[in-house]
Amino acid sequence: MRIFIDKQSPKAFHALVQTAESVRAVAAEAGLDRTAVELINLRVSQINGCAYCLDSHTRAAVRAGESARRLGVLAAWRDTDLFTPVERAALALAEATTDPTDAVAQESAYETARHALTDDQISAAIWVAVTINAFNRVSIMSKHPVRANRGAPDEESGPTVSGG
Repeated sequence: MRIFIDKQSPKAFHALVQTAESVRAVAAEAGLDRTAVELINLRVSQINGCAYCLDSHTRAAVRAGESARRLGVLAAWRDTDLFTPVERAALALAEATTDPTDAVAQESAYETARHALTDDQISAAIWVAVTINAFNRVSIMSKHPVRANRGAPDEESGPTVSGG
């Protein structure tokens, strides 16, 4: 049985939570709306295969007004016209941040971002991706469970705050 590293080392986890809170504020100040932030969180969590974060951020995206249709096609966002240029640039940066070994994808993401985002938005999108990648690792290595809701629609198990 794995330990929940967020519970085992609460000071370290609290520092990550504080980082996430700062990143959310930076994203808002830069003009990235909550939907764009949640799309980044979800796309990174899809790539990393983090069930807990996918569950948590799907619910957060719905609360932020995201549609089931866009959530359903998020993994294939490049093949649709459902996402704005800002969202597409943020998603490209998120993917490049999640796989930093792909230099071609990084250059392409930056090129796309330069046409759709401000420098502050580029920085914020990358910070959101960095943060959710860290939360993904916490949840994956802890094997945080995704359980059927037994109460309120937002009932959660595992960490109390997730990325971005």
